[in-house]
Amino acid sequence: MNHADLPLHYGRVPQWLASRMKTLGRAIVESIVLEYGRDEVIRRISDPLWFQSFGAVLGMDWHSSGITTSVISALKRGLNPIAHELGIYVCGGRGKQSRATPRELYEVGNKTGLDGASLARNSRLTAKIDNTAIQDGFQIYLHSFIVTADGNWTVIQQGMNDANAYARRYHWHSRDFESFISDPHTSICGQNQGLILNLTDKTAGSTQQGVLNISNQHPTKMIQEIAKIKMPAHHDVKAKDIDLKRLGSVIALAYEKDLQDFESLLLLEGLGPRTLQSLTLVSEVIYGTPSRFEDPARYSFAHGGKDGHPFPVPTKVYDETIATLRHAVNRAKIGHHEKQKALKSLHENARKIEKTFVPNNNFEELIEKEWAESNLLGGRTVFDSLSKKERQKKRKKNNQLRLF
Repeated sequence: MNHADLPLHYGRVPQWLASRMKTLGRAIVESIVLEYGRDEVIRRISDPLWFQSFGAVLGMDWHSSGITTSVISALKRGLNPIAHELGIYVCGGRGKQSRATPRELYEVGNKTGLDGASLARNSRLTAKIDNTAIQDGFQIYLHSFIVTADGNWTVIQQGMNDANAYARRYHWHSRDFESFISDPHTSICGQNQGLILNLTDKTAGSTQQGVLNISNQHPTKMIQEIAKIKMPAHHDVKAKDIDLKRLGSVIALAYEKDLQDFESLLLLEGLGPRTLQSLTLVSEVIYGTPSRFEDPARYSFAHGGKDGHPFPVPTKVYDETIATLRHAVNRAKIGHHEKQKALKSLHENARKIEKTFVPNNNFEELIEKEWAESNLLGGRTVFDSLSKKERQKKRKKNNQLRLF
């Protein structure tokens, strides 16, 4: 199990971003299904670093707990209308939606022939384990169950801690565990709380038996602290948060014209370098291996972040990315894979450049350039209604805001 700090933030995703997240998220998932199959979608969603990178490339704040709520919502709205085609069903969500998960799973069972009762039981059991069997100070408020027509599933849950304004995210994958009560998670992400009570740890068998035998007493054996991957508390994207060698190779691929004269990239003729930069990062989310997602902040350089970190969401670039990926997916569905191959080549060529690329010290200049060109690229943030002076103040102030 892993830990990562996920600061809670105020506010909701504005409609101009939510609609784009739904469209781009759907296109990315369709691309993964076409290339690797629907089970790969489930596996990736169960990976906390891929999930965080996916949220960042969709324009959410790169380190915020809000990625969980917004990505699940975008996937549910984007994928369920074509669930019969993809064979992927997204159930549950935040608050009242989480409590509707069992009913939604019964409906999935009726549509697919899967055992809806068994799926609903799995849903209740995962929620009960993360809220009760693991006592770590976090109260579950989001529960999402994503299942394929083949019966493979992943669960994403998130709990909050009122005392410290942090969230913890829990990841499950049906293929990665043999028992609900012995190390079932693919990962648990959240602020380190020190020693916790985890009755699903593989070493907790005697404690589980003790609870069964003496139900009116608390177990005395505490489980050792789980390993952690720690997300920083600062909101700004800083050079130390990013593998600059990897980010630099993406920028180089986008701006070095002599690197674009190979056949596959000719299919993207007409796209500007800024859109190519975004497409390269989107391509990596689709085709990259797990080791590529160790620095989720890098993916915020595709479409910025709604709070302006590292820069405002360039809506014109975002829309060009959607249009290009959507066209590639539609062509692939009818047997024409040339544009899908072109997108894959972006990731492959960025990796080639990365081998010899030497980062320089212009990270801050890169962010300033994005801010300077923001108006030209349709840059937007959740602070659009504020005055220019107020927006500049928000940009400079490193606040960590509550989600509720």
